[in-house]
Amino acid sequence: MPGEITIYTDGASSGNPGPGGYGVVLISGKHRLEKSAGYRLTTNNRMELLAVIEGLETLKIAGSRVVVYTDSKYIADSVEKGWVFQWESKAFKKKKNPDLWIRFLKIYRKHNVRFVWIKGHDNNIENEICDRLAVDAYSKSSLLEDTGYCQEVEMNKLL
Repeated sequence: MPGEITIYTDGASSGNPGPGGYGVVLISGKHRLEKSAGYRLTTNNRMELLAVIEGLETLKIAGSRVVVYTDSKYIADSVEKGWVFQWESKAFKKKKNPDLWIRFLKIYRKHNVRFVWIKGHDNNIENEICDRLAVDAYSKSSLLEDTGYCQEVEMNKLL
Protein backbone atom coordinates (compact mmCIF):
# COMPACT_ATOMS: atom_id res chain seq x y z
CA MET A 1 0.00 0.00 0.00
CA PRO A 2 1.47 3.36 -1.02
CA GLY A 3 1.80 6.27 1.41
CA GLU A 4 -0.68 9.08 1.61
CA ILE A 5 -1.72 10.61 -1.70
CA THR A 6 -2.25 14.34 -1.95
CA ILE A 7 -4.75 15.77 -4.40
CA TYR A 8 -5.21 19.47 -5.10
CA THR A 9 -8.32 20.45 -7.04
CA ASP A 10 -9.96 23.52 -8.50
CA GLY A 11 -12.85 24.31 -10.77
CA ALA A 12 -13.62 27.48 -12.67
CA SER A 13 -16.20 28.91 -15.02
CA SER A 14 -16.51 32.07 -17.06
CA GLY A 15 -20.04 33.01 -16.16
CA ASN A 16 -22.11 30.75 -13.98
CA PRO A 17 -23.26 29.00 -16.08
CA GLY A 18 -20.75 29.37 -18.83
CA PRO A 19 -17.70 27.62 -20.20
CA GLY A 20 -15.84 25.90 -17.38
CA GLY A 21 -12.99 23.63 -16.54
CA TYR A 22 -11.28 21.76 -13.78
CA GLY A 23 -7.68 21.26 -12.78
CA VAL A 24 -6.18 18.52 -10.61
CA VAL A 25 -2.70 17.89 -9.23
CA LEU A 26 -2.01 14.45 -7.75
CA ILE A 27 1.14 13.88 -5.71
CA SER A 28 2.34 10.53 -4.37
CA GLY A 29 5.93 10.38 -3.19
CA LYS A 30 8.08 11.47 -6.13
CA HIS A 31 5.23 11.01 -8.59
CA ARG A 32 3.14 13.89 -9.87
CA LEU A 33 0.25 14.07 -12.35
CA GLU A 34 -1.69 17.08 -13.63
CA LYS A 35 -5.12 16.70 -15.25
CA SER A 36 -7.64 19.10 -16.69
CA ALA A 37 -10.59 19.34 -19.06
CA GLY A 38 -12.90 22.08 -20.32
CA TYR A 39 -16.66 22.13 -20.95
CA ARG A 40 -18.86 24.33 -23.13
CA LEU A 41 -21.62 25.00 -20.59
CA THR A 42 -21.41 24.22 -16.89
CA THR A 43 -21.15 25.81 -13.45
CA ASN A 44 -18.30 26.54 -11.08
CA ASN A 45 -19.62 24.09 -8.46
CA ARG A 46 -19.89 21.30 -11.02
CA MET A 47 -16.28 21.86 -12.04
CA GLU A 48 -15.12 21.94 -8.40
CA LEU A 49 -16.83 18.60 -7.79
CA LEU A 50 -15.70 17.08 -11.09
CA ALA A 51 -12.09 17.96 -10.22
CA VAL A 52 -12.34 15.91 -7.02
CA ILE A 53 -14.02 13.02 -8.85
CA GLU A 54 -11.40 12.97 -11.60
CA GLY A 55 -8.62 13.03 -9.04
CA LEU A 56 -10.07 10.12 -7.06
CA GLU A 57 -10.93 8.12 -10.18
CA THR A 58 -7.28 8.33 -11.25
CA LEU A 59 -6.17 6.30 -8.23
CA LYS A 60 -5.42 2.70 -9.10
CA ILE A 61 -5.27 1.10 -5.64
CA ALA A 62 -8.50 0.78 -3.64
CA GLY A 63 -8.22 1.80 -0.01
CA SER A 64 -5.68 4.53 -0.69
CA ARG A 65 -5.20 7.16 2.01
CA VAL A 66 -5.95 10.49 0.38
CA VAL A 67 -5.98 14.12 1.42
CA VAL A 68 -7.90 16.39 -0.95
CA TYR A 69 -7.12 20.10 -0.78
CA THR A 70 -9.89 22.26 -2.22
CA ASP A 71 -10.79 25.93 -2.12
CA SER A 72 -14.46 24.99 -2.42
CA LYS A 73 -16.45 25.23 0.80
CA TYR A 74 -19.29 23.59 -1.16
CA ILE A 75 -17.24 20.41 -1.55
CA ALA A 76 -15.31 20.37 1.73
CA ASP A 77 -18.32 21.15 3.93
CA SER A 78 -20.66 18.83 2.04
CA VAL A 79 -18.40 15.89 2.84
CA GLU A 80 -16.75 16.82 6.14
CA LYS A 81 -20.03 17.99 7.71
CA GLY A 82 -21.91 14.98 6.33
CA TRP A 83 -24.44 16.89 4.27
CA VAL A 84 -23.94 14.76 1.16
CA PHE A 85 -24.87 11.61 3.08
CA GLN A 86 -28.12 13.22 4.20
CA TRP A 87 -28.81 14.27 0.61
CA GLU A 88 -28.11 10.71 -0.53
CA SER A 89 -30.58 9.29 2.02
CA LYS A 90 -33.23 11.56 0.47
CA ALA A 91 -32.25 10.60 -3.11
CA PHE A 92 -30.78 14.09 -3.66
CA LYS A 93 -34.30 15.50 -3.87
CA LYS A 94 -34.15 19.23 -4.69
CA LYS A 95 -30.33 19.19 -4.67
CA LYS A 96 -28.15 20.37 -7.51
CA ASN A 97 -25.60 18.15 -9.25
CA PRO A 98 -27.03 14.75 -8.20
CA ASP A 99 -25.30 13.02 -11.12
CA LEU A 100 -21.90 14.17 -9.89
CA TRP A 101 -22.61 13.55 -6.20
CA ILE A 102 -23.64 9.96 -6.99
CA ARG A 103 -20.47 9.49 -9.03
CA PHE A 104 -18.43 11.09 -6.23
CA LEU A 105 -19.83 8.82 -3.52
CA LYS A 106 -19.07 5.72 -5.57
CA ILE A 107 -15.36 6.55 -5.83
CA TYR A 108 -15.13 8.23 -2.40
CA ARG A 109 -16.17 5.00 -0.71
CA LYS A 110 -13.31 3.10 -2.36
CA HIS A 111 -10.68 5.12 -0.52
CA ASN A 112 -9.92 6.71 2.85
CA VAL A 113 -10.43 10.36 1.99
CA ARG A 114 -10.03 13.47 4.10
CA PHE A 115 -10.82 16.97 2.86
CA VAL A 116 -8.93 20.14 3.75
CA TRP A 117 -10.32 23.52 2.79
CA ILE A 118 -7.74 26.07 1.68
CA LYS A 119 -8.31 29.69 0.80
CA GLY A 120 -8.27 30.22 -2.95
CA HIS A 121 -5.89 32.69 -4.58
CA ASP A 122 -3.82 32.82 -1.40
CA ASN A 123 -0.42 31.90 -2.88
CA ASN A 124 -0.82 28.16 -2.39
CA ILE A 125 1.32 27.04 -5.33
CA GLU A 126 -0.53 23.80 -6.08
CA ASN A 127 -3.94 25.51 -5.84
CA GLU A 128 -2.73 28.21 -8.20
CA ILE A 129 -1.57 25.54 -10.65
CA CYS A 130 -5.00 23.88 -10.47
CA ASP A 131 -6.69 27.22 -11.12
CA ARG A 132 -4.47 27.85 -14.14
CA LEU A 133 -5.18 24.35 -15.45
CA ALA A 134 -8.95 24.91 -15.06
CA VAL A 135 -8.95 28.30 -16.78
CA ASP A 136 -6.66 27.11 -19.58
CA ALA A 137 -8.93 24.09 -20.10
CA TYR A 138 -12.09 26.13 -20.70
CA SER A 139 -10.20 28.65 -22.83
CA LYS A 140 -9.48 26.05 -25.53
CA SER A 141 -11.49 25.89 -28.73
CA SER A 142 -12.58 22.26 -28.43
CA LEU A 143 -14.65 21.83 -25.27
CA LEU A 144 -16.57 18.83 -23.97
CA GLU A 145 -20.29 18.78 -23.21
CA ASP A 146 -21.29 18.55 -19.56
CA THR A 147 -24.21 16.25 -20.28
CA GLY A 148 -25.28 16.11 -16.64
CA TYR A 149 -25.66 19.88 -16.48
CA CYS A 150 -27.48 20.05 -19.81
CA GLN A 151 -29.93 17.35 -18.70
CA GLU A 152 -30.54 19.15 -15.38
CA VAL A 153 -31.31 22.40 -17.23
CA GLU A 154 -33.72 20.61 -19.55
CA MET A 155 -35.49 18.90 -16.62
CA ASN A 156 -35.91 22.24 -14.84
CA LYS A 157 -37.53 23.70 -17.96
CA LEU A 158 -40.13 20.91 -17.85
CA LEU A 159 -41.00 21.40 -14.18
